[in-house]
Amino acid sequence: VQLQAYGGGLVQTGGSLRLSCAASGIITGGTHMGWYRQAPGKPRELVARITIGGRTGYTDSVAGRFTISRDNTKNTVYLQMNSLKPEDTAVYYCNAPWRGYDYWGQGTLVTVSS
Repeated sequence: VQLQAYGGGLVQTGGSLRLSCAASGIITGGTHMGWYRQAPGKPRELVARITIGGRTGYTDSVAGRFTISRDNTKNTVYLQMNSLKPEDTAVYYCNAPWRGYDYWGQGTLVTVSS
């Protein structure tokens, strides 16, 4: 199983980025998928989640700005991030529980400059 997260980078406040998480060895449509982030000196936190049925949920700080989606034909999950703020700066990880194990991508760094 491999989760390949990419799409991070440096963006100015108010800008947008789209993160992608390409999965192999699992079926993204057959499990809940999540995006987490970890800022320096802070614990990892759940940012967004999409269920098998397509229901989505977001942490309060990103609701209305971020959108999680999934393309089952590409076995890929996305995180569209709009109106980015400096406090969104973090390493972003995708996550997938699969057959009793918790799998993580390698992380992609998002830096939002003020």
